Amino acid sequence: MEEVRVFPLSCVVQKYAWGKVGLDSEVAKLVVSGDPLAVIEEDKPYAELWMGAHPKGDAVIRDNRISQKTLGQWIEDHPGCLGSKVKDTFQGQLPFLFKVLSVNIALSIQAHPNRVSTTLACVSFRRPCAFAEVPEFHALVGNEAAEELQSIVGDPLRVPGALKKCFTRMMNCEKKVFVNQLNILVKRVSEEAAAGKDTTGSNGELLLRLHSQFPGDIGCFSIYFLNMVKLEPGEAMFLGANEPHAYLFGDCIECMACSDNTVRAGLTPKYIDVNTLCEMLSYTPAPASSKIFPVSRDPCDPFLFMYDPPVQDFTVMKIQVPASVKQYTVSPIDSASILLVVQGEATGASTAGLSEMSIKSGSVLFISASKSVSLHITSPAGMLLFRACCLL
Repeated sequence: MEEVRVFPLSCVVQKYAWGKVGLDSEVAKLVVSGDPLAVIEEDKPYAELWMGAHPKGDAVIRDNRISQKTLGQWIEDHPGCLGSKVKDTFQGQLPFLFKVLSVNIALSIQAHPNRVSTTLACVSFRRPCAFAEVPEFHALVGNEAAEELQSIVGDPLRVPGALKKCFTRMMNCEKKVFVNQLNILVKRVSEEAAAGKDTTGSNGELLLRLHSQFPGDIGCFSIYFLNMVKLEPGEAMFLGANEPHAYLFGDCIECMACSDNTVRAGLTPKYIDVNTLCEMLSYTPAPASSKIFPVSRDPCDPFLFMYDPPVQDFTVMKIQVPASVKQYTVSPIDSASILLVVQGEATGASTAGLSEMSIKSGSVLFISASKSVSLHITSPAGMLLFRACCLL
């Protein structure tokens, strides 16, 4: 019998405070669907499902033919499972971390040094056009800096430097000063909203929401620097290194390089490294539309949609199999991959040692390089799957 090269995983749940609570969380729903013995606490947040071999969240192999091991330990013993190019390029490590996020409260505004349902996020610096209607912002960074920023909107070479100057001044502002200006701003916007006035120019709705979650936090002012992005089902965005971002609400798939490097800028009780943050950020402004990442269709597979970002660490595939199709093969590729079932049920089998088993919403499979999985679909509504891999 061929050595087992395809197997199910039990993945790590991160219960960060910003996650959706109990079974309101897509993470919790997937966990309990994939493992009926899992216990979901209705008063606890379920924020992230980590699918990979990260040292702080290494998945456990669920196959009684393999001695109790984590995915990271198994890969260390079988580095060829990664595929030769991936193994050599990433020194025998799985280069990506695949996640499901269920966001109830805004995450910290953050950047990473050298993506199910509609999702809201603040991402990257926008063109400096929103400051004129926010006098409290002027008071925070100084009228001279704010007016300089507005005066050079049409000069793309000067805008990054002026953005950096304003952002750095804001982040270094004395706390009692920005708390006072924030309270003035919140009071003004609340009164305008109560009077039926349009508060769009002050990002009123978002401001009041964030202030209710993080009162007195400098991140409430950061929204005047950043784009608001609304992702609809099937849409994706890509953010490069050093681009500030914060998820605000919703459920999504995320894939990232297998790293834990994060520098925070606000909307968090955690430590903010102001000097490092202000120096590392990319201050080149861009419209929100430029962050929406295109999806391509596979010419050989009408059910496969590819999200292939301009980095070598990872690619994400969405596989949407319609109800009319009862047999589908997850094709072999020259990379190890992780497969997540979001909707549907099937009986799965592989010549690579996967014994015939029931696969359903919440199931997570590790698939070694050059191995395939045959699905006999039993659910009447088809299947929705996501697959993360590394296509060099």
